[in-house]
Amino acid sequence: MPEIRNFTLNFGPQHPAAHGVQVDEGVDRPLLTDAQSFRGLHQTLAIEKLLGVEAPIRAQYIRVMFDEITRILNHLLWLGAHGLDIGAMTVFLYAFREREDLMDLYEAVSGTRMHATYYRPGGVYRDLPDRMPQYEASRWHSQKEVDGKNEHRQGSMLDFIEAFTDRFPGCVDEYETLLTDNRIWKQRTVGIGVVTPERAMQLGFSGPMLRGSGIEWDLRKKQPYEVYDRLQFDIPVGVTGDCYDRYLVRIEEMRQSNRIIRQCVDWLRNNPGAVMLDDAKLVPPRREEMKADMEALIHHFKLFTEGYTVPAGEAYAAVEHPKGEFGVYLVSDGANKPYRLKVRAPGYAHLSAMDEMVRGHMLADVVAIIGTQDIVFGEIDR
Repeated sequence: MPEIRNFTLNFGPQHPAAHGVQVDEGVDRPLLTDAQSFRGLHQTLAIEKLLGVEAPIRAQYIRVMFDEITRILNHLLWLGAHGLDIGAMTVFLYAFREREDLMDLYEAVSGTRMHATYYRPGGVYRDLPDRMPQYEASRWHSQKEVDGKNEHRQGSMLDFIEAFTDRFPGCVDEYETLLTDNRIWKQRTVGIGVVTPERAMQLGFSGPMLRGSGIEWDLRKKQPYEVYDRLQFDIPVGVTGDCYDRYLVRIEEMRQSNRIIRQCVDWLRNNPGAVMLDDAKLVPPRREEMKADMEALIHHFKLFTEGYTVPAGEAYAAVEHPKGEFGVYLVSDGANKPYRLKVRAPGYAHLSAMDEMVRGHMLADVVAIIGTQDIVFGEIDR
């Protein structure tokens, strides 16, 4: 009789989504018996809540628009990486094509493409630019090629975003042509990682992980913040709670985000106004004011050396993050630094369910289940 032994396989930390964290998987032949996650070390609404202030209405629409741009960015990265992980390569290239346009929006408003500091307590850093950056001809790109790239960049940022919302539904159709009825994709996702509605709630799921199991819960609808209660959109839900349902939910969420962005563009076109509160204790003065007015200089100096003082108290603010409920619990003792700060990251609860979701599945299904969670281990890292 051959000797049968269990093996432990590490997922991470070499995987790009697994920096600093690893998942240990126990294997008995080709079936998984357990999976354990080891977590290592690795907030504007809450501040406004404690301060008792509200951003100008135009800033709120801009925030919502960029919230949904970020949701599409997240889902495109998830779709491309998830597809690549389980054998669909082409969709990765398609998804990153649209990501480039959206990353350019972040760069145009904040100067950075990834970790933008565009949202500020009291509003946003600045209003939307009147013109998008232009591509320039080079030894690698001819003038004709560059002119094609700049076709939608001749007007304002709102013009560029509007053009994107016109063509993006067709792009989503392309993703679906590649995957939705693809028999190999369905073999890798249908019936894999099934979570019932009751169990999803017990496990603390949120976002597409919860909605994929058929629970219609979305903070943008159930606990509206900013201007979501003024906008029209639907909440997609799944039926069976498997990887395929969660894929369909995220695909439809991209379409709904596109719908929200278009409504924000229409409103912002017709409603100019302030994008930041006029409060010297909270917002730095303009540079020309600082150079001409002593009081403005003092405000600038104190703001950048001490920060602002938040009244004593506590607040919890949560948003519908692309991956689920992302919350910040903030406690202030009246000083210029938080007394306590707790971040509720959605992926933490999802990763905790890995053991239950993979039991009885084949080893190859682990990658599909990690992918369906849209996990980034750095979010879970503490």
